[in-house]
Amino acid sequence: MNDYLATFHTHLSAMLSAQALTEAGAETRMGPVPRQLSSSCGTCVRYRAARDLRERLDTECEALYREAGGTYQEVFRNE
Repeated sequence: MNDYLATFHTHLSAMLSAQALTEAGAETRMGPVPRQLSSSCGTCVRYRAARDLRERLDTECEALYREAGGTYQEVFRNE
């Protein structure tokens, strides 16, 4: 299992993504975006899953990171 963190442009997008990830079987929780990362809305979704499940993220997703040991590796950015 891997830990992921997704940032969003809107709170609604974060909520919709958390719901979709939970329905896909991922352990999810919403929270504030860590200081070293930026986000338009300040809300992120952290989740644990075997793969990144980016297809379950809302279209307003800003970026997706893999989290390990307090560091974040960007795996996807919605340009």
